[in-house]
Parts: sequence; C-alpha cells; structure tokens
Amino acid sequence: MPDLNKIIDDLSKLTVAEAADLSKQLEEKWGVTPMAAAAPAAAAGGEAASDKDEFTIMLVSAGDKKINVIKEVRAATSLGLKEAKDLVEGAPKEVKAGVPKKEAEEIKAKLEAAGAKVELK
Repeated sequence: MPDLNKIIDDLSKLTVAEAADLSKQLEEKWGVTPMAAAAPAAAAGGEAASDKDEFTIMLVSAGDKKINVIKEVRAATSLGLKEAKDLVEGAPKEVKAGVPKKEAEEIKAKLEAAGAKVELK
C-alpha cells in the first residue's frame, strides 16, 4: 500500500496550476467530474429539511372534501380539472416539485385547510 502521508505531502506542495492540471487528468482517467464525485457524498451526508432550498409537495390523501382539494390543486398548479381530479384521486402523488420553501409551506397550508394530508419532501 502506498504511503498516504507522502502522497498528502506531495499534493500539498503543488501550485494551484499544477493542482488544476492534476484534477483534469484524474477526471479524464477516471471518467468523473467534480459534481459527479460530490453527489454521492452530499446524498450520504443528507440534508435537514430546513436547509433545503426546494421542496416537493406530496399529496398523501385527499380527505373527505375532495372537491375543495381539487380546487386548491388547480390553483397551485397549471392542471386542468380532469388532471387535478386524477391527481387527487390517485393520492399519494406529487403535486408540485422544485418549489421554494415559502411557497411550498403556503400551498401545504391551503391544501390542509381544504382537508388534504400533505408532506413536504
């Protein structure tokens, strides 16, 4: 096994230009990009819900007042009546994805006021 301390020392002596060149060569050799390498680490670390910028609004169930929930789904999305009805009746389903936190909380509150059970992911 190589001496890891020696490798660390050698890498520490590189200039910025040499480090950038090394990075490019490793990307080519291993077929990865910095974002692809970072994605598994970010997923493994996990994010708390409060740290996320975008949320997915999931309709868990419509409750007893489906018509009111359908109206709120239509107001929150660009779905037509049939599509909104199908979404509500097919719960659990995604209502909207990539929503900023404030908007997601507003939509969740409106859907819950209409009688639905909603989760933010």
